[in-house]
Amino acid sequence: MSKQTLSFQAEVAQLLHLVTHSLYSNQEIFLRELISNASDACDKLRFEALDKPALYEDAPNLEVRVTFDKAAKTLTITDNGIGMSQQEAIDHLGTIAKSGTKDFMGKLSGDQKADAQLIGQFGVGFYSGFIVADKITVESRRAGLKADEGVRWISGGTGDFEVETITRAQRGTSIILHLRDDAEEYLNAWKLKQVIAKYSDHISLPILMEKEEWKDGELINPNDENGGRQPGGMFKTGEWETINKASALWTRPKKDITDEQYAEFYKTISHDHEAPLTWAHNRVEGNTEYTQLLYIPAKAPFDLWNRDKKAGVKLYVKRVFIMDDAEALMPTYLRFVKGVIDSADLPLNVSRELLQESRDVRSIREGSTKRVLSMLEDLAKHDKHDTAAGADGVTDVVDADDKAKEGKYTAFYAEFGAVLKEGLGEDFGNRERLAKLLRFASTTSDAVTVGFADYKARMKEGQEAIYYITADTLAAAKNSPQLEVFKKKGIEVLLMTDRVDEWALNYLHEFDGTPLQSVAKGAVDLGKLQDEAEKKAAEEAAEAFKPVLAKLKEALKDKAEDVRVTTRLVDSPACLVVQDDGMSTQLARMLKQAGQQAPETKPVLEVNAEHALVKKLDGSVHFHDLAHILFDQALLAEGGLPEDPAAYVKRVNALLA
Repeated sequence: MSKQTLSFQAEVAQLLHLVTHSLYSNQEIFLRELISNASDACDKLRFEALDKPALYEDAPNLEVRVTFDKAAKTLTITDNGIGMSQQEAIDHLGTIAKSGTKDFMGKLSGDQKADAQLIGQFGVGFYSGFIVADKITVESRRAGLKADEGVRWISGGTGDFEVETITRAQRGTSIILHLRDDAEEYLNAWKLKQVIAKYSDHISLPILMEKEEWKDGELINPNDENGGRQPGGMFKTGEWETINKASALWTRPKKDITDEQYAEFYKTISHDHEAPLTWAHNRVEGNTEYTQLLYIPAKAPFDLWNRDKKAGVKLYVKRVFIMDDAEALMPTYLRFVKGVIDSADLPLNVSRELLQESRDVRSIREGSTKRVLSMLEDLAKHDKHDTAAGADGVTDVVDADDKAKEGKYTAFYAEFGAVLKEGLGEDFGNRERLAKLLRFASTTSDAVTVGFADYKARMKEGQEAIYYITADTLAAAKNSPQLEVFKKKGIEVLLMTDRVDEWALNYLHEFDGTPLQSVAKGAVDLGKLQDEAEKKAAEEAAEAFKPVLAKLKEALKDKAEDVRVTTRLVDSPACLVVQDDGMSTQLARMLKQAGQQAPETKPVLEVNAEHALVKKLDGSVHFHDLAHILFDQALLAEGGLPEDPAAYVKRVNALLA
């Protein structure tokens, strides 16, 4: 095929303009991304060659080579991995799947350093080469194709690229960066080794560079040793040396790995620019043998709630890469966990179908889940320290490790707390452990730091339930009429404002033997916390109010399942509740907003017989309108909307006139 010129996908052109004109801070990340891509290409070849050993051709030893040419101002990264066909080069280098760039653009903040770090996170690491290059040439041949079926791809990072067929004896890919003047520091072996040691030391393949040695310059006067010499310099010897450790990080002893190496490995596998919050590195032995290196990120990824996004850890078998995003090895509610699991027991040609069924996989999944929960429990335990002097005058001594963990669980929960709650419905075996890890705001604390155990420790004498309320926002929860009697009696109520709370609490009915009770469900029974005089007064009020209740039930028969006198209101005239086993109005609203069917359930209207507006009902000529206003106001107070807002406004206006 003769040379042809093709246009970039519009999104790629937009990204390239941004890369070449804006993202110049922390230039060196381009080398991390390109070496990471080269390593992935070798991993893919190793996996495909399990079934087709001929793909190795005559080069079974996989490696990455880094070379530079000062005269030509080029830096070349070469791998002998899977390579690309001509169509794959057009597809992979000219387009970005699933509008990754669109998400990338949406994340740009104006902070150039942070923006540059986002490149790899959005799967566009190849284009980071344009941070330092004004032209990139890619030469590649896919394993298994003939030598004359190679491809050359060239672009200056503008609107188009050239593709032509070439003859390439070697399988794999060479990326040749034609460096700009401001990036000539990467034409230096010492600089390249420094960057590779920083970002890519853990790569399990050897990264090779040509050895250099110092040579003195020629004598100025060949006949005079003392007459001085021309300037000396470093010269390539033709020998190659491995410049990284070239052993998988997770296979090394923990004592030989620094925190910085753990953090850099995390950044490479996650494409996150921030260090992880914490990690665990363990070898598990027993019926199933495997090594796990699991990380908890500091920040939630941009696509945490994208249901189409595959999530999971990297799976290796006997150090051979098998797949990214091995979902079967980690439950969905822990989809934020990154890391590597290397099994000694799974078959090398393991498929996704086999992963779903294997007993060994179930064992790995259970062990990894417990390890992640242990990490979170450790963070939660150290989240706060009381370092004040105790009764004996002795101050607790907090060691450096414990001090470093302070506040980390609060930070984790702010990012991933809502996802963790999904586990209540997904992971029955660990439900109690998960319940201990949950945190909420409450009527005593706006901060989301109150656990069920904290709440129980503060319960009033005689209190028999853990009370909570769900709402769309913290403000709506705090100001809900249903809280009035609890505030009056000083009873703490947990404020739950995540969308997942309503669903999750269907699977958690008690904590450590104490039942959970929604203050918006059923009749309020404060048990021993309500004295006999209060109970008697409530019963008398209900008896005296019976005729009005009967009229209210008739007026609101299409809206309310029942109307009754309440004991939960102090200042408000009315509120809506549902029966103990009914779906809350908030959950019904959420289902409808999501386009799902919600059962048509009518709420119960509870009225405060002592409120002036409710007293005004008896004998009023506007009884019907007041009844509907009372119901619609109760609906508004909990974040809902009247079925007929225009009718509500009309009734209010008529009474105000």
